[in-house]
Amino acid sequence: MIDIKIEEALFPAIGIGVHEDKKVRVKNAIEGEIVRVRLKRKRKKVDAQRIVTLERSPLETEAPCPHQEYCGGCLYQTLSYERELTYKEKQMKKLFSKYKDIYKGVRPVGSPDGYRNKMEFTFGNMEMDGPLTLGLHVRGHFHSIVEVSECRICDGDFREILTGVSKYFKDKGKVHYNRRTHKGFLRHLVIRKAHTTGEILVNLSTSSQDKLDDDLVDFLLELELEGKIKSVYHSINDGLGDTVTSDNQTILYGRAYINEIIEGFKFKVSPSSFFQTNSLGAIELYEKAIETLGDISSKTVFDLYSGTGTIASLLSKKAEKVYAVEIVEDAVTRGREALKENGINNVNFLQGDVFEVLDSLDYGPEIIVVDPPREGVVEKSLRKILNFSPEKFLYISCNPLTLARDLEIFEESGYKPLSIESFDMFPRTPNLETVVLLEKGVEIN
Repeated sequence: MIDIKIEEALFPAIGIGVHEDKKVRVKNAIEGEIVRVRLKRKRKKVDAQRIVTLERSPLETEAPCPHQEYCGGCLYQTLSYERELTYKEKQMKKLFSKYKDIYKGVRPVGSPDGYRNKMEFTFGNMEMDGPLTLGLHVRGHFHSIVEVSECRICDGDFREILTGVSKYFKDKGKVHYNRRTHKGFLRHLVIRKAHTTGEILVNLSTSSQDKLDDDLVDFLLELELEGKIKSVYHSINDGLGDTVTSDNQTILYGRAYINEIIEGFKFKVSPSSFFQTNSLGAIELYEKAIETLGDISSKTVFDLYSGTGTIASLLSKKAEKVYAVEIVEDAVTRGREALKENGINNVNFLQGDVFEVLDSLDYGPEIIVVDPPREGVVEKSLRKILNFSPEKFLYISCNPLTLARDLEIFEESGYKPLSIESFDMFPRTPNLETVVLLEKGVEIN
């Protein structure tokens, strides 16, 4: 174990210190901290595990969230929001130093508090054999769960449901699913709330080793909330992994979805739908992204990894024809319903894996929009996409690291980035959404 000072930070919040002329990498560290770490392996860059913070960074001036000491959900609660934006931009400028002339910085969107429309809480305990808790994983301790009754990145309805459900199951004497022994019942509580309509969806995930009591729905509906619960699901998950999946899903109350409204379009959001976790920020993100495309009134656009079709719907206002490709069947079903409900007739959904769908098509677009998961675009799929040789690409990325990797392949194929801009869709965390416009055969001075 050694004590080091974090001299700089790389995206995403990887702190860099120096020990014996070697760089030491510490996850979730802030520049200026002095930390005691355990070295994990020695190379040119040494990974290290934080043991304890000896001295806080001088950048940290804000009163922390009451759960900051334990919760692994947020990192930048102790920074002023202005300083957080500056700090993130500094990391991004290092990552995209090759494109410094076209990088536009980090744009704030909406409020840094109460912005999330979805939260996934886990049942467990803070200490082994301790009382039941419902909340988020303790930083650096996978098997410990801290109850986050005052979480700041979600609104009061999330906190009310969280504390209510926790007390409900404690009073019932129900036990959590133990991720070591794979015994137990309660696994996850997922809450989704539409910012524009206030509609709430509650999804309780359990194993099949016990049963829910009949009064759960009545209990939820009696909670004093600003919004209104429209859907209650029960998902059975007997998988060994700690992920929110389901072997069987039942609607206990209400309809199968909640409605969110973006730019006048209504979208149906179900438990498995991909939807930006910051609804209000998504409006600005998509507007600015589409704006960079210029006049596309006579163009055909492919929207890949389209989810429920939020981007495709907004593109329908600007483009002549849009094809939306998405692998999740439920998202496609909801997307098609939204098209019909919103009177959109120039968007066509194609359901399936992007690579397989593109392989089956014999027509191509003038513009391709890609909004992939955190892993970025699989290289084989990206090269297939590039074979369509559109005029422009609009790449919307939730992971700047995989974006930087993918940009290398774009450039190999003759596409040059014209603009890069980051949007702070996930305040208080190290994450950012980044938009890149690329055009074929353009030289950057």
